[in-house]
Amino acid sequence: MKKASTVLVFLVCSLVMGGCNKSHQINGSTLKTVNRSVNTIKEKLPLDQRIEFEVSFWTLRDEIRNNKEFLDAIDGQTPEQLIEKGKELFAKRKASGNKEYEQYNNWDQMISQYTQERIDQNRKKTPDERDKTNPHRVDYKMQSM
Repeated sequence: MKKASTVLVFLVCSLVMGGCNKSHQINGSTLKTVNRSVNTIKEKLPLDQRIEFEVSFWTLRDEIRNNKEFLDAIDGQTPEQLIEKGKELFAKRKASGNKEYEQYNNWDQMISQYTQERIDQNRKKTPDERDKTNPHRVDYKMQSM
């Protein structure tokens, strides 16, 4: 009985530790798990690295259209590894004369521009006029349905 409980404790600990190790890696089992793990990872990253991570992810997705190949390419990748792939794709596309990348001198300039756009986008949110005129009602959006 004592051996069985010791083995059980060991198994539970190893499962918990195994699960913790992959929390910063992309799970490429299915597209659904990829999206879930990317969103979880993205929430934990600082803003500047988050933008790099997003740009790298979507650049790689644009490069690899086949779902199975894409899943294989990103399965188990950490944010740092994915960002490196994004930088490589940027350099490759810039060297090939891609018009989208001509405006940027380097990766950092592109990321800083995207970061500034994201900041500006968040600032431009204007409140709905109905919030000002009828602040005691919260169901106005449902009435128009």
